[in-house]
Amino acid sequence: MVLEGTWTSLFTWIFCALIPCLLMDPGARVPAPQNLSVHSANMNHRLTWSPVTVSGDAAVRYWVEYQGEYESLYMSHIWIPSRWCSPTPGPECDVTDDITATVPYGLRVRATAGPETSAWSALKQPFNRNSTRLTPPRMAVTKDGSHLVLELEDLGPQCEFFVVYWRNEPGAKEHAKVVRGAGLPVHLGAMEPGAAYCVKARTRVTVISRHSAFGQAQCVEAQGEPLPLALALFAFLAFVLFLVALPFSVWKMGQLLRYSCCPMASLPDTLKITNPSRKLVACRREEEVDACVLAVLSPEEVFGAWI
Repeated sequence: MVLEGTWTSLFTWIFCALIPCLLMDPGARVPAPQNLSVHSANMNHRLTWSPVTVSGDAAVRYWVEYQGEYESLYMSHIWIPSRWCSPTPGPECDVTDDITATVPYGLRVRATAGPETSAWSALKQPFNRNSTRLTPPRMAVTKDGSHLVLELEDLGPQCEFFVVYWRNEPGAKEHAKVVRGAGLPVHLGAMEPGAAYCVKARTRVTVISRHSAFGQAQCVEAQGEPLPLALALFAFLAFVLFLVALPFSVWKMGQLLRYSCCPMASLPDTLKITNPSRKLVACRREEEVDACVLAVLSPEEVFGAWI
């Protein structure tokens, strides 16, 4: 009986010792990644987890998979490998390109070391991209001659910017402009000499119908001095005089061109007849004519005879 009890105890001890091995995952010697979380800002989503350490010299690599609403409801709960992180050597993965819809997404990670693989670790709560944190863009406000110029930080293709600018004085009217794309200078408007202008901007994402708060305004002052009132009045009067003198100048120039190109012919004073009277007509040579004939001629006849 004692021997039988001993064998029974030994068998029980061996069976209990083997149960964990039988239930253990084949790759259980590689720990599963822990502390999964998603850091999302301005529609850029990054999945992170705690690094996995293993004994030996085997390199640890990670595999990331995601499951959206469509895969969960219509494709039998399949998981799709991330296009950039299957595998990846570091404990993070940019899943921005994998999150393409505004629906809950499940994310999971496993580690491998050589031929051994860990169990999957899943994100505790599904991630939805409408929870991303939106921040105002960094910007640089400068002047190009008399133009107000703005350059915005590039936050990605999903982001656009709502820009407000105004002249820095009490009661000034604000002007708004939507800027799509960033990284290139944007001309906002003309600046008056000696005046200061301010600009502020916020980020807007149309696909999730959200926007950030406005960032801190930046101001820049245009070069030059404002035009004095007396000089402005003088310029206005000069303009009015110019408008008045312009028609007269055009008429006078037309007259000059008319008489220069097509002058009117007039008789010399010596040929003008002021008092029709007896005039000396024409004489033959003095040696042949004893006396000249006197006759009354009209001005036309006199001009013809002179020619």
